[in-house]
Amino acid sequence: MFRFLGFPSSSSPTDLITSQLFDQKTFYEALLRDLHRCRNELIIESPFITTKRIYSLLPTFEKLRRRRIKILVNTRDPLEHEYSYRLQAEDAVARLQTLGVEVVYTGGHHRKLVVLDRSILWEGSLNILSQNDTSEIMRRIKSPVLAQQMIDFLKIEQYLVQ
Repeated sequence: MFRFLGFPSSSSPTDLITSQLFDQKTFYEALLRDLHRCRNELIIESPFITTKRIYSLLPTFEKLRRRRIKILVNTRDPLEHEYSYRLQAEDAVARLQTLGVEVVYTGGHHRKLVVLDRSILWEGSLNILSQNDTSEIMRRIKSPVLAQQMIDFLKIEQYLVQ
């Protein structure tokens, strides 16, 4: 058996990673496919939230919540943004909370990632809840080991209990 720092001794390299790269043109279509397959839990970390992007994702989030899927969004406090952007972030957060999405704030937050059902991890440079007109990259990693490692690293388990 292989032993990697931070990984169970029963893990082998082939158990750890299956990954694909996406850009801003291909990311959302692939993410939506993953969201439709989501069965238990969705975690999104995105420092910025805009009404345009939230409105495009709200129908999918509504379907997930109707299926009783836990959704956690970690973002910046809207008060950290300039006024016009703050209003968008406040509106978007209110809409998410109306759906029953758990929203938490992390000061100085700049991480961009998604964890689905503790088995798929998306990470990269794309602001998931606000991306509009920038060139970005996201890596989709299919690995329960790495997804759980990220959850543990972020110390967000306390917010996932419902």
